[in-house]
Order: sequence, then C-alpha cells, then structure tokens
Amino acid sequence: MKPLFAAMAAAIALLGPLPAMADDLSEARIKELVYEAIRENPGIVMEAVELLQAQEAEQQAAAATQVLGVHRETLENDPNAPVIGNPEGDVTVVEFFDYNCPYCKQAAGQVKALMAEDANIRVVYREWPILGEGSVFAARAALASRKQGKYEAFHWALMDLKGRATEASVLQAAEDVGLDVDQLWEDMESPEVEQHIATSMDLARALNFNGTPSFVIGEALVPGYVEKPQLEDLVDKARAAN
Repeated sequence: MKPLFAAMAAAIALLGPLPAMADDLSEARIKELVYEAIRENPGIVMEAVELLQAQEAEQQAAAATQVLGVHRETLENDPNAPVIGNPEGDVTVVEFFDYNCPYCKQAAGQVKALMAEDANIRVVYREWPILGEGSVFAARAALASRKQGKYEAFHWALMDLKGRATEASVLQAAEDVGLDVDQLWEDMESPEVEQHIATSMDLARALNFNGTPSFVIGEALVPGYVEKPQLEDLVDKARAAN
C-alpha cells in the first residue's frame, strides 16, 4: 500500500464507522473524505501518522522476534566466532563490522568503553567484509590470528589503523602485535575462516542488515552506529528480559 494512501486509510479509521457502501468507495472518494476530515480536525493527521508508526513498529518487532528465534544460537554461540569481554557474561552483544568502515571504527571505542564499565558484557564479533579487497584481507587475517591467541589485540590494532586497511597495513599491524606472519598467511586459508565469513553473510541477509556496523542485543536489531549511552540502554533492556 502506498504511504499516502495508507495514511489516508488510517485517518478514515479514526473517523469511525463509514456508510454502508464504504466497501465500494474509490481511492479518490476516500481522499475526499480524508481532506474534509482534515479541514474539520487538522490534528487527525498526526493521529493517523502515529497509528501507522505504531503498527509498523509492532510488525517490525514481530518480524525481528521470529528471525532471532531461528538464528539466536548461531548469533550468540557459534564456536567459530570470536568472543571478547566476559565469556560468561549475562548479556551478549553481537556486532557485524568491517575494518574499512569509518563508523565501525567509531563504534569500536563505544564498545570498548561499554566493556570497561560493565564486567558482564560478552561481545561476539561477526567479521563482515563488504567494503572491498582490503576488508576481506583484514577479516581473513583477523580470524586467522585466533590460532595464535591474539585476536583481540589484533582487532583493536586494525581498528586503530589510519587510512584504509590494505594488505601492507594489515601485515604491519600483525607484526606490531607480535603475530607470526608466516603462520598467519597459512591460517588465513583455513576452512574456519571461510566458514565464518560465509556465515556472517548469511546471517546479515537473514537479519536484513544492509551495512556496518550492525548490532544484535537481546531482542533488538540495531543497524548503524550507536553511541555508548544507547548501547547501555539496550544492554539494560536485554538484562531485564533475562
């Protein structure tokens, strides 16, 4: 249904019962009735908009609940996904990100600050390289660093890179955090790395995420950059629900 027609239909609903022949009213006649109602009661427009927004919010919440019900276990407990913070934390924050996303770099500081103040946060990272070859190389290298037990240190180093992540800058960061680069190259070809990225792509598609960063916190699907206060609010809601 077109947004304008939907708003008009909502406005008509607010007017109360229509004549018995309402089913036969044309779109043009409905518009006439709405315009007449608006002239008599201008506030009905805002009421109609609020009604539509409430309906859309309910539909989105229902859709999110259904999708999360299907994918919750993979999102929060995939053994092939890096976990930082408190592994036994009572609230899990899942973040989809790309090392070449400037908003992800900003969000990294917000997430780090959140963990510093809340010892019960468990962060699951979904490497989702969607911004070019450098992003793919960085994601593969980061995932490979798990074999050497340096994922978290390497993750923060990559987030702190100035400029875009490229093969050269990623390998320099690897050296800086003490990774064995030869071993890293070998581990980048492991099936676990391929599987993690493929799973991230599938999950992002299922959750209808279109860009990075994107978060899953409790029952909330949160596309886009969020600051620490909003993250705290989402964590509090998830904790209360648990």
